[in-house]
Amino acid sequence: MSWLWAIIVGLVLGLIAKAILPGKQQIPLWLTVIFGMIGSVLGNWAATGLGINETKGVDWGRHLLQLLGAVIVVAVGDRLWVGMRGGGNRRAA
Repeated sequence: MSWLWAIIVGLVLGLIAKAILPGKQQIPLWLTVIFGMIGSVLGNWAATGLGINETKGVDWGRHLLQLLGAVIVVAVGDRLWVGMRGGGNRRAA
């Protein structure tokens, strides 16, 4: 069940990150989920380092760090994806 939950959280965070970023991201949905999962892990790691990973009630700080991690990973991952796929703005020589 934990893998299913990680996939759902990755999907939600990845889609929110894509909505926050300006422009159109060209990564496919499966990569959005993976990047969202990676961002979630990075956010949890940062929250643990800051000592805010477990609080009473809703962990807003941890959730915001997870979203920030997802935004960063989706932004960087999209640029790498476009570069690897040969897309982007190319000018004819």
